[in-house]
Amino acid sequence: MRSEFEISHIIPELQRNNLLPAIVFRTSRSQCDVDAERAAASRELRLPPPAQRELRETIHRIIDRYDMDRDLILTHPQYQGLLQTGVGAHHAGQLLMWRLLLEELMAEGILKVLIATGTVAAGVDFPARTVVITAHSRRGAEGFASLTAAELQQMSGRAGRRGKDTVGFCLVAPAPFCDARTVLRISKRPPEPLVSAYFPGPSTVLNLLRYRNVDDLRFTVSRSLASYVDRREAKKMLEDIQFQLSRLPEAQRARLETAFAAPDVEQSEEIADHDNREGRRLLKKLRRLRRQAVELERRQELLLESALEGLQTLGYVEGANLSTKGYWAAHLCTSVVLEMGEIIESKILDGASAEKMTAVLASICGDDHRQYLETKRQWLSKEEIQQLTTIVGRVGKTGMPGVSESRKVLSAAADTVVEWMHAESWQQFRGILTLSGVAEGDAARLITQTAEQLNQITRLSETHQALALRAEEAKRRILRPPLTEVINFESF
Repeated sequence: MRSEFEISHIIPELQRNNLLPAIVFRTSRSQCDVDAERAAASRELRLPPPAQRELRETIHRIIDRYDMDRDLILTHPQYQGLLQTGVGAHHAGQLLMWRLLLEELMAEGILKVLIATGTVAAGVDFPARTVVITAHSRRGAEGFASLTAAELQQMSGRAGRRGKDTVGFCLVAPAPFCDARTVLRISKRPPEPLVSAYFPGPSTVLNLLRYRNVDDLRFTVSRSLASYVDRREAKKMLEDIQFQLSRLPEAQRARLETAFAAPDVEQSEEIADHDNREGRRLLKKLRRLRRQAVELERRQELLLESALEGLQTLGYVEGANLSTKGYWAAHLCTSVVLEMGEIIESKILDGASAEKMTAVLASICGDDHRQYLETKRQWLSKEEIQQLTTIVGRVGKTGMPGVSESRKVLSAAADTVVEWMHAESWQQFRGILTLSGVAEGDAARLITQTAEQLNQITRLSETHQALALRAEEAKRRILRPPLTEVINFESF
């Protein structure tokens, strides 16, 4: 029995049974890249010369269609392997340009195998004849978590091409830490119910308060889908309490109902003490359920009050309306609106160069579980990092919904974006990234996220004209090829 099904064994088996093209799902980016390297090194997987010529011609046609940077594609570390084997690795660590190329090749049916992380299942709509599942878990920022029924259905749902296949195949080739029986169990579960993603975060509240007052906002939140769902679930919990009481003997039920209805906890326990131990245990359970139901019924209202309290504490709301500070901050439509608002208010950006402004904003845009560049010239001093850390920490302590308490100021993220600002080309920047072990996709995403924050500041031309002009300059300097091409405007 194999400890692992390597890509050099999976592909020939699929080809032998006419099950190509296929998507092979892996749990991590590194596994995708290792598979692509192994495929490129395998002579058995080499395409015949005519197929390689057809693949090359198709790649050049796609490059022309989307006006891609030809040199970036042709010098990609995995390009030769893709050309020789028709096997490509697709994950968030790749440039968007490279991912689009693979998607187009897959859609045209010329790619033999796409090796991808599970995120591609939910984000890109292209099918294959066969899907190969190699794990029952996925890797996230907080470690590994088991696949949900919806995630597995998204992955397996890629099997079968409309108009080409009468049936699609979903196979399991378990890796060393995957149990095929677990995959089977997940496949039999019903899909998870849809839930509202709404919550009264700072950006939402500030923007709504531009057009209405606090009372109007409370009314809007009370009529939201999230509030409706919470009230419905609270009602079910209260009905469950009544159902559990109805199943008890009449005398015991009467005593517990009297105890349960007593407003005073000590009084209710005194009434219940005359009953048996199980009755007292049930009383505690029912009181806990009722408390949870009441909290659930008021959850959105309480979240809104928490958001308003935090905004008042930081000076964005005065009474029932926005303050002067809140008015200009409401123009910053971003998840880090409070961090940016406090940074601007602290004057740390006043008189700063375009590089310094870029470094400050990049430092709060990165993910602390990603690797970024560590350069000799650090663009943020220790004092500035400490000042930013204090600001971010003050915002996090407000406990507002949607505000991260664990956000960190990353000097490496700042250095990465400013390094790109000074790089001659992406080819040169790619070399620096490769030597430092930084994924191109991570760097590109950080740069575009920083550009988006700069773009938000350009909207403050009425109240912060000098900052807006400098933000426009900084944005123009980091949004350049290949990040300015149409395919890379995913954050705008």
